[in-house]
Amino acid sequence: MSSARLTTLLGATVRRQRHLRDLSQRQLAELAGVSQTVIARIERGDRAPNVPVLERLLAAMDVQLVVGVEPLDAHLDARIDDLAARPIAERIDELDLDRLLDRLPDLPQVITGSTAALLQGAPVPVDALEIALRWQDSKQFTRWLEANYGQRWNARWGEFGGVWLEPEEPGEHRWSTRYGEIRATMCDELPTTIEVRHDGRGYQVVPLVELELTEPRAADLLRRYRARQLADGG
Repeated sequence: MSSARLTTLLGATVRRQRHLRDLSQRQLAELAGVSQTVIARIERGDRAPNVPVLERLLAAMDVQLVVGVEPLDAHLDARIDDLAARPIAERIDELDLDRLLDRLPDLPQVITGSTAALLQGAPVPVDALEIALRWQDSKQFTRWLEANYGQRWNARWGEFGGVWLEPEEPGEHRWSTRYGEIRATMCDELPTTIEVRHDGRGYQVVPLVELELTEPRAADLLRRYRARQLADGG
């Protein structure tokens, strides 16, 4: 694991534990006896925390750091193996996917990325609905976000909020809403899709072969899954 990746992982761990306890950065800073600026830089991945500071932050949240070693990316391989053993319907329910899709505005959209891969049977990790939207529909999408407590991902601060909602504004096309997280690919024209069905419901999805050409994140996960199949003799 590279030092940059470790810094990002530690920052994400601190942020996740803080969110689980509904603590603001200022509240955690007061509990741990450090400045809010230090916490902000750690959570953004701008600064690698030294061990004493990290221990103080975690102890303030009643947890502690456990150190171990494993093969590179073993956690991701284990996750893929776990997902391969679970029914697709169960994973759809876990994401609350249908509820979010039913509440999206009535505008042209297709499912892409890792969400599309999941619906086509690939056991890849999915933590948000990924859709493709047309630029010409962005204003309608923005109005829906405003009505549903949307917050846009702020890469500088490593959390949602504090930046403009509109897709036209600079930043990642990633939002949290009252119904779940959405990641969008903005395009002039929607990609070609196929329909897949689960429990009587149809989903318009970008085919796997197209995902591997156009979606780097999903493509990396699909290649990793296929490599594991080959290694296992599948």
